[in-house]
Amino acid sequence: MNYRSVADLDDQIVTWLGRLPKGLEVIVGIPRSGMLVANLLSLHLNLPMTDVEGLLQGRMIQTGGRIKRDDLQTLLAQKRRVLVVDDSVLSGDQINAVKDRIRAANLPHEILYAAPYIDSGKQKCVDFFLEVLPAPRCFEWNLMHHRLFLENTCMDIDGVLCCDPGENENDDGPMYQRFICEAAPLYLPSHPVANLVTCRLEKYRTHTQEWLSRHGVAYTNLFMMDYPDMSARRAAASYAQFKADIYLRTKSWLFIESSLQQAHEISALTGKHVFCMDTREMVAPGLAAARRRKILEAPTTIPQALKSGISDAVRVSKAVGRRVRRLAHPNQKARVP
Repeated sequence: MNYRSVADLDDQIVTWLGRLPKGLEVIVGIPRSGMLVANLLSLHLNLPMTDVEGLLQGRMIQTGGRIKRDDLQTLLAQKRRVLVVDDSVLSGDQINAVKDRIRAANLPHEILYAAPYIDSGKQKCVDFFLEVLPAPRCFEWNLMHHRLFLENTCMDIDGVLCCDPGENENDDGPMYQRFICEAAPLYLPSHPVANLVTCRLEKYRTHTQEWLSRHGVAYTNLFMMDYPDMSARRAAASYAQFKADIYLRTKSWLFIESSLQQAHEISALTGKHVFCMDTREMVAPGLAAARRRKILEAPTTIPQALKSGISDAVRVSKAVGRRVRRLAHPNQKARVP
């Protein structure tokens, strides 16, 4: 998982300034995410900015007192050196569509295109880029609003979609039921989420589904803990393990968790990345955790071998066994057969 935060973006843009062309006069952002990049560039370079529609219409966004231009609203009436930016290029469809619109408008300007992050093989889509960042990838600024990403995500409910219950609300009774029905929303996704994974009990499924529907949260699966009551759930103390199992089973790209402690536990159990909404940080797995994940996934190759016959299955099974031993003990010297 390749992740970049807003802080990462700003730090990298600062290093980018010296490599951008000289003599830029206007920064243009491609809505929505490109506007963040345009704003940062505009601030660092002290240049006026607008969006694509503004460029086509000759209209600038108002600036503060740091940019002294009496002709701001007529700035685009003459030929200018313009940099059009998006936050990233994946397929290239969006930036190519923008290029077509600008080309069709027959503007007098010198137009250059840039994006901080591009996918492999998309270098020709822009004139300038910062980093080749292959998928799967995610950015802090559109974590809850990217369709493809949300279709491959596990997401906690309490502390992410809604606030956490207070101590007086967590009674596993009328107060908790009222909380579920009336919880204030926090971060609502713009597209359907593949897997909602919550430690709420199954007996609260209907109330949870009603809240999700009322707040427009679409999803494919809703996983809940199957214990008779809160006491049994607390006795089991398997919160992180429950979430980790589903994370691995669904082969999701990322788990979005509210608790930093559980985020670290889930990452350690799965060897995969977990984003903590509480602290806005990405928890990356350690080498040992990643090795455990490979061991867990290794036996899935055996059923494939069965299609080729029992002898192939035995051969692959032995190979998998050797692989598991190597991963579990990477420093152990291999024996000569």
